[in-house]
Amino acid sequence: MRYTTWIVAAALSLTACGGATSPSGGGGGGGGGGSGGGVGPAGQIIVGNILFKSSHNGSQNPAIDTVAVGSTVTWTWTATGSISHSVQSQGSTSFASGAIQAGDGKTYSVTFTTPGTYSYDCAVHGAAMSGTVVVR
Repeated sequence: MRYTTWIVAAALSLTACGGATSPSGGGGGGGGGGSGGGVGPAGQIIVGNILFKSSHNGSQNPAIDTVAVGSTVTWTWTATGSISHSVQSQGSTSFASGAIQAGDGKTYSVTFTTPGTYSYDCAVHGAAMSGTVVVR
């Protein structure tokens, strides 16, 4: 609990300090699972019914993941229903999945090659469905 509070505070501080640099890559599938505690080698984020949830630490809306430089973060659609969701970076045009129809197993991945704080949301739901990837 104490560690989670520190990560949230650090992410909010970094977000307030300015914009992030661009990651490389885009779409595709795959990606690895996160590790427990600290900086993970990869991130896994669940796209549910109006939520982003980190598989690494359980945070949601905003989902906050901390990964190492060169890590791939994968968003996996588990939402049910007829509303599409997307993943799009905020503050720049660094990455955008486009609309993806709800359904199990659909993925979108981004490899982050530059340290920084990357905020994102869903084009349909905006701030109600948001998250942050901190790359160290």
